[in-house]
Amino acid sequence: MPTPLPVTLDRAASTPLYDQLAAQLRAAIDDGVLQPGDSFENELSLAARLQVSRPTVRKAIAQLVADGLLVRHRGIGTRVASPVVHQRDDLTPLYDELDRTGRRPQTQVVRLVPARRNKVAATALGLEPRVPLVYLERVRWSDGRPLVVLRSWLPPQFATLTAAELSEHGLYELLGRRGVVADVARQRLGARMATLTERRQLQLTRADAVLTVLWQSYAADGTPIEYGDHAYRGDQYVVDNTLRNP
Repeated sequence: MPTPLPVTLDRAASTPLYDQLAAQLRAAIDDGVLQPGDSFENELSLAARLQVSRPTVRKAIAQLVADGLLVRHRGIGTRVASPVVHQRDDLTPLYDELDRTGRRPQTQVVRLVPARRNKVAATALGLEPRVPLVYLERVRWSDGRPLVVLRSWLPPQFATLTAAELSEHGLYELLGRRGVVADVARQRLGARMATLTERRQLQLTRADAVLTVLWQSYAADGTPIEYGDHAYRGDQYVVDNTLRNP
């Protein structure tokens, strides 16, 4: 059972009770009293303990869910969310973004096949369908929790990549050491239910979905670098885009 948090509500204040409750719960998460993955007191228990209505508690919790601080899992209940990774509209590799924000990236290399055929990937890379590609499958972890399954196909010249260096460094850092720098990338976002393998790799339940990203990156001269088919935990990844009137 989750430990009840001390909460003080001022019924004489002009601030609504649900805002007071949300602010104190948010502070508990920000201060580390509640850690990512911790169970959260359910609405009925919290309402009874604080002597407020369930709609009041529900509105407070809904604010934290909307802010990405809490997540609801069917059959499990409400838990404190892991910090969300925000993918913005610049070309910052995920490994670098996690490292920059102090999120302690870790990489598990699941497969590294130096010669594997894939017609779709080869076409995306501007190669003949039967050209063997470098296939790389990794699980990227953040703060000790799995975040994404990264499945990448690369041109044959990158067959010198090793599992050891991929475990310690980001892919684009290693490509940069080989004289190849990504200048532009395209990504197509989608969502679907996680496969059995993805559920195991990302520690998901049968009811959980994944955010999918089809990824293609290019050098400054237009040469294709990577074709990726990635699956992210939907509760830990957000895409931020700024839209302007043309």
